[in-house]
Amino acid sequence: MPKKFTSFSEFYPVYLAMHDNPVNRRLHLLGNGLALASVALAVATRCGWLLGAAPVLGNALAWIGHYRFQRNRPGVFTYPVYGFIGSWVMTWDVLTRKLRV
Repeated sequence: MPKKFTSFSEFYPVYLAMHDNPVNRRLHLLGNGLALASVALAVATRCGWLLGAAPVLGNALAWIGHYRFQRNRPGVFTYPVYGFIGSWVMTWDVLTRKLRV
């Protein structure tokens, strides 16, 4: 049975350890960027299929990073909410230079 986390701050160091491969982190960042771009373009063009593309773009690159480079299972399968939040917090931490890629 997976560990039960009582807070995101307790989970986040574990999340970062599951993403310590630089290529995996970069693929997560690229996926999040493409997902944001897809949402922005969907709003600007009122094109609904682009909204559906956003999670596909973000998750596909993250899963490639996990299976090919990190060689572990994505955390969102076990901790969906914390895993989703962790991806965006990690992206923010890289953009604000708190983390290196």
